[in-house]
Amino acid sequence: MQQVPLGKTGVQVSAICLGCMFFGTRIPKEIAYQLLDDYVEAGGCFVDTANNYAFWVEGATGDESETLLGNWMKERRNRDQIFVATKMGARPTVPGGGLDQAEGLSARTIIKAIEGSLKRLQTDHIDLYYTHMEDRATPLEETLEALDRLVREGKVSMLGCSNRMTWRIEEARQVSRAHQWAEFQCVQQRYSYLRPKPGADFGVQLCVNDELLDYCRVHADFSLLAYSPLLSGSYTRNDVELPAQYVGPDTQRRLQVLTEVAEEVEATRNQVVLAWMLQGSPRVIPISAASKSEQLRENLGALELRLSAEQLERLNAASA
Repeated sequence: MQQVPLGKTGVQVSAICLGCMFFGTRIPKEIAYQLLDDYVEAGGCFVDTANNYAFWVEGATGDESETLLGNWMKERRNRDQIFVATKMGARPTVPGGGLDQAEGLSARTIIKAIEGSLKRLQTDHIDLYYTHMEDRATPLEETLEALDRLVREGKVSMLGCSNRMTWRIEEARQVSRAHQWAEFQCVQQRYSYLRPKPGADFGVQLCVNDELLDYCRVHADFSLLAYSPLLSGSYTRNDVELPAQYVGPDTQRRLQVLTEVAEEVEATRNQVVLAWMLQGSPRVIPISAASKSEQLRENLGALELRLSAEQLERLNAASA
C-alpha cells in the first residue's frame, strides 16, 4: 500500500487509514478481525480509534474499540507493525452521559486517559495521540504541557488534534514551540467531497474549511486527516440518505460531476471521492471505515485510481 509522510517526523503511514469506531459494538469481533486482517494483508498499517468509541451505542461503555484492537494485536503478535492512533477528551465522565459531560483536557484527565488507553490497547506507547475536541475551560498551557510530558515519558510518539479551529491550532503550536514542548503535527476534521450547506450544524464536530486547507498547503509539515469522507455510504447506497447538512446549493452539481468522473474512470463514486482527497492539494489522509470486506476492497481500490489534472479541476470547480 502507498505510504505517505505524517507530520514532520519523517514517519510514513498508510495513505488510507482504517477507521475502527464501531469495532466491538455495531461490528462484532469476527467481522472486525477479518477487516483488520484484510487491511494488513493489503499492506495497511494505520488504524484509528478513540477512548470513547462507541459509547453512544446501546449497551456500550466506550472501551470497546480500543479493547478489540488491543486483543487483535496481541493475538496476531503484530503490535510493532501497526501505527496506532487514538484520542482522548470526549469520553463522558458519567455512565449514560453525553459530550456535554466530556472528560476534557486537564492535566489530570490526560494522565488518567493515557493509562486507560495503554491498558486497553495492551501496549506501552501510542503512535499518534489526539485531543478529540476542544476544552476552553482548561488553560491551553496546562493541556500542552501534559501532552508533552507523555511524549517525554515515551508513552506517546506524536501528537495531533481534532475538531479544532485553524487559529486555535496555530495558537497551540506557537505555545508549544515557545516552551520547546512537543507540538501538534496533524489535525483530523470532518471532510468529504460534498460541502456542508451554509450554517450546517455538526455539534462539536468541525469541518475542514478553506482556511484550514490553505493552512495545510502553506505548512507542508502539518498533515490533514479526514473523518467521515464517504458520508456513511450515502454516495453509493440507495438505502442511505444524504445527511441534511450536505443538502446545499451546490450539492446536485457536485454529485453530477462526481458521477461523470466516476463513469470516465470506471470507478465508484466512493473511490473517486477518496482519490480526489489523495491526489489533491493539500494531500489528505482519509480515515475510511468499512463493515464488510467488499467495502474495504472498494475503498482501497481508490489507491489504484489516477485522476487527470482536468478531472481534479472539474471536481474542484463544480458549484451551483
